[in-house]
Amino acid sequence: MPNFERIATSLRLVDTDWSREIMAAAAADPSRLRIVSPFIKLKALNRLLDAAPRALQVLTRFSLEDFSRGVSDIDALQRLLAAGARVRGVRHLHAKLYLFGQSQAIITSANLTGAALDRNHEFGVASDDLAVIQSCQDYFDRLWQLAGPDLTAPQLSYWRSKLGGRVLAAGADIKDEPWPDYGADAGLKPASHTPVAIAGANQAFVKFLGEGKNRISLGQSVIDEIGRSGAHWAVAYPAAKRPGGVQDGDVIFIARLTRDPSDIVVFGRAIACAHQPGRDDATEADIALRPWKETWPRYIRVHGATFVAGTLANGISLSALMDALGPRSFASTLRNLTKGEGNLDPRRAYRQQAAVHLSEEGQLWLAERLQTCFDTHGIVPHFELEALDWPEVPQT
Repeated sequence: MPNFERIATSLRLVDTDWSREIMAAAAADPSRLRIVSPFIKLKALNRLLDAAPRALQVLTRFSLEDFSRGVSDIDALQRLLAAGARVRGVRHLHAKLYLFGQSQAIITSANLTGAALDRNHEFGVASDDLAVIQSCQDYFDRLWQLAGPDLTAPQLSYWRSKLGGRVLAAGADIKDEPWPDYGADAGLKPASHTPVAIAGANQAFVKFLGEGKNRISLGQSVIDEIGRSGAHWAVAYPAAKRPGGVQDGDVIFIARLTRDPSDIVVFGRAIACAHQPGRDDATEADIALRPWKETWPRYIRVHGATFVAGTLANGISLSALMDALGPRSFASTLRNLTKGEGNLDPRRAYRQQAAVHLSEEGQLWLAERLQTCFDTHGIVPHFELEALDWPEVPQT
């Protein structure tokens, strides 16, 4: 951290005319512009872009409530993408920071809006001290890495449709449903690497997707596999096997049989709803959409599904779990180990099964490593999951 007593002469306190301050800094060094601003309005942004920065990174908020209330402009995000900017979202963002190449850092209370730059009482500091600039860059880089994937044009298009769909004919917002926030938590989750829902579960299972005769490559896109399987809202069991052992609140780790090497790769997790005959059986419409459900028509419905972004190669190998824990991997082999008799080979324990019941140790081992995958590779964005098919709300 810089020694502020030593660099006091390089810090200028600013309490007025923020528009001139920020625009002058951008014009003086257009080499690279990095912005942290929860709210961004199009007119203020356009004035800043007049400086034609050659590289541009922006951290802001992706809460649709902000756009619906008009405190931030979705058109501003569109303008940033058109200008070649990389934009990422952070939930609960409140910091405001402007970095102009290696020349100047501005730390302020002012968002990138006309009200903040021209009318509000805002306060902050501007500095050209290299130690201050470097500390600000380090902060920006840490937050950038935690913020998740870059904003895309299809994502913006989906947000526009969602915003339009949430307004009644009379023009009043729908009040009884919260607006989604697509920003990353960026380190504000509990410090434990084990998700709360996982740690508090009574049971956990690994549900296998696919069969030995139709294994797929590790290069398969995760979102494509979710779309193929429908695992964002249910996992399927064969007609002769109703999944009676799964209870409400149990954790389902979602895995796919893969080839080269032959393995089972865990790429997501969700919370289970206990199977109810009739409600949780494939309909004619389900089978028309996914014909393989004719032989796999029994469901465990899931909610709160989270999947690792990218390809299946970013998931967790079940073989690695079995190599690490041996007979302590699964509930059945752990019972046999405790009794001193029966099968102790975890690879034999799940043969010809649609799922396998994890031991508590296996559950925690898998949860921790899958969370590391989420932290490293990111998660499939909610807007991509919401764009997939969803069933009608089942009648209980």
